[in-house]
Amino acid sequence: MPNISKRGESVPMSPFRKLVPFADQAKANGKHVYHLNIGQPDIETPAYALEQVRKNQEKILAYSPAVGKLSYRQKLAAYYRSFGVALSPEHFIVTTGASEAIQFALLSCLDAGEEVIVPEPFYANYNGFAQIGDIRIKPITCHIEDGFALPRIEAFEALVGPKTRGIFITNPNNPTGSFYSKEKLLALGELAVKHDLFLFVDEVYREFCYDGQDFFSALRLRGAENNVVVIDSISKRYSACGARIGAMVTQNEAVLEAATRYAKLRLSPPGLAQVLAEATLDMESAYMAEVKAEYDRRRQVVYQRLQAMPGVTSYLPGGAFYCFAKFPVDCSERFCRWLLEEFDYRGATVMLSPGAGFYATPGLGKDEVRMAYVLNGTDLEAAMDCLEKGLEEYCSPRVAAIPGVRPNNS
Repeated sequence: MPNISKRGESVPMSPFRKLVPFADQAKANGKHVYHLNIGQPDIETPAYALEQVRKNQEKILAYSPAVGKLSYRQKLAAYYRSFGVALSPEHFIVTTGASEAIQFALLSCLDAGEEVIVPEPFYANYNGFAQIGDIRIKPITCHIEDGFALPRIEAFEALVGPKTRGIFITNPNNPTGSFYSKEKLLALGELAVKHDLFLFVDEVYREFCYDGQDFFSALRLRGAENNVVVIDSISKRYSACGARIGAMVTQNEAVLEAATRYAKLRLSPPGLAQVLAEATLDMESAYMAEVKAEYDRRRQVVYQRLQAMPGVTSYLPGGAFYCFAKFPVDCSERFCRWLLEEFDYRGATVMLSPGAGFYATPGLGKDEVRMAYVLNGTDLEAAMDCLEKGLEEYCSPRVAAIPGVRPNNS
């Protein structure tokens, strides 16, 4: 039998999906599993947008333009104007989800062996996308004690070397929920211009900023227009993860030209999904306001519950719908697996994402987890009940004595 490639052997495992077989077995055993491991909202996709797909009268589902339908790109440009960004439809390449946009951006801007600076913990799939292009992620570590705030700009600059080609951030952040202010973006923009770097910014969660914080798009950085590449998607904004519609956005003509060549190689983004995506931009703003308010309520629930759990360290996230927590365990992956295999509370358990998979630096995140507060209030409270009872039992002397289970301070 022929051997698979070295690339195939070394592709990193998704931390929010690696425990799926254990969750499936738990369900087969009759447990209810509350999923806080993945950013799949339980909020309904807008009924108006789904109805426009049903009403679609196309007789042939043909290829769309490689860069996406013009009508959709025109509406995207209008949507961006609401955030103070003046763009034309030509500045957008519609992609098969944000994942393809990230790949187009990295492959268009970096050669094999070159580096991109990324604050960690970061969206774990960046590891896989970088590996596809033989690109090196150079991490800059953030810390839970200050809510994973960005390090000082001097720390970013200290990492810039001869092979550094860019900085990549997510704002608001996945997996931490941290929100980065206009001042932080201005400083990063100045650094990118100074060292002739790309500034990649994943802005998928731009609608979800809390506590009166105003979102500032990197596309508004004056003087850095040719440095900035933005990643976008409808998946989280409109609870349409399965539509697989994203976008790569930039004013850099050379990047657009290179990315368009990749877009033509894969022919076109999903056609019917673009009908849905375009319809989302025809809706009233009341939908998004209600969704944001709902996530804010869930955010408060998770924060307050975590604060009340002995030995747990967390913080109030400023955006998105994620947070990290540090648990009194020595291996969060082992704890997450134990929750699925050995534990239940009232016939249910909870699934979390082990933290180590969101870091590039070995050894970090081993006692941390990511949680996505994507469940309705009743289910979220029940999930937090399971977590609280699970931590209490896992850290008890009885469980600590079991071989292979070693909570901290046991």
